[in-house]
Amino acid sequence: MQRAARSLKSRALQLLAQRDQSRVELRTKLLRHARAAVAADAAGTDSGEQALAEVESLLDWLEANGFLSDQRFAESRVQARQSRFAASELERAAAVRARRFARPPAGPAEHAAQSRFLLARGFAPELVHRLMRSVGRAPVDVAADEG
Repeated sequence: MQRAARSLKSRALQLLAQRDQSRVELRTKLLRHARAAVAADAAGTDSGEQALAEVESLLDWLEANGFLSDQRFAESRVQARQSRFAASELERAAAVRARRFARPPAGPAEHAAQSRFLLARGFAPELVHRLMRSVGRAPVDVAADEG
């Protein structure tokens, strides 16, 4: 039985080394592996419950030791898919800004107001910064040179 647990742990670490996984995703993958290992060791009817208990215990250990993190998984998933949506998101932010504000910001106060408006609408700070840099380049540079 100790060999099966070690095998399950090494399988989990191998999966996490390939990429970050959510707890649910890793549980599904490990349960398949654990059920097969438990069924091979003992031909009992409680093999499913025993496999589930082993997997849950391992997942708790992985989380406690920083190997498994749903937050890290979500961040890596967003980062991996961000490039697909960045251009369209920038265009959408520009359209939202143009509907609300008729002209580019005339000074730092208007620049800040337009930035806050976009941030309040849920746009990422980096995207807002990039958009505002391209929209109000001349007025912002002039104000920066004065101060």
